[in-house]
Amino acid sequence: MTAQARPRTPAALIDELADRIAATRPGQRLRVAIDGAPAAEPDALADALIDPVRVRGRDARVIRTDDFLRPASLRLELGRTNPDSFYERWLDDSGLRREVLSRLGPDGDGEILPTLWDAHTDRATRAAYQPVPAGGVVLVSGALLLGGLPFDLTIHLALSAAALARRTAPDQQWTLPAYARYEAEVGPDHIADVVVRADDPRHPAIMYPA
Repeated sequence: MTAQARPRTPAALIDELADRIAATRPGQRLRVAIDGAPAAEPDALADALIDPVRVRGRDARVIRTDDFLRPASLRLELGRTNPDSFYERWLDDSGLRREVLSRLGPDGDGEILPTLWDAHTDRATRAAYQPVPAGGVVLVSGALLLGGLPFDLTIHLALSAAALARRTAPDQQWTLPAYARYEAEVGPDHIADVVVRADDPRHPAIMYPA
């Protein structure tokens, strides 16, 4: 199936995504993935959606995957710049599932851990659990999120290979093969509920089936 890009202004993109989020599973806790490489700025998009989702009547908060990384002894076991390790070992997907996503599911208690691990100090954050009310929305922002974790709505920020390389910081260029592997093995453009073409942040576009 081919897809057609529908250009949006940044403000219109936020409104359209907030409408989609607010209308999904009303009255139930909602787990939303904001998936994208750092160059696509998924954290910034998640932050920008908080108030618009709240205005539409649903509690909203952000969980960042940077707060759910594995200890350095596991992340860096194969070296500090190993793209396969970055792809396979950096995110503590089990911890994210256990402490956030499963707790928001049908059998969960609705209390989530906002942070698990401080990568700077390489210690547990010892954060307290926070309740998410019925109908609340949790936006999980970060990279390499799709293909296995239990989300109710998935939004992928897509970059062409050229845009990804251009917008990735020089000291992070070593991660590019991991994102190429993600595209090849998971195909986020094909499995996400919403795909946002983000090559130019001033002119995003939402992809729809043609």
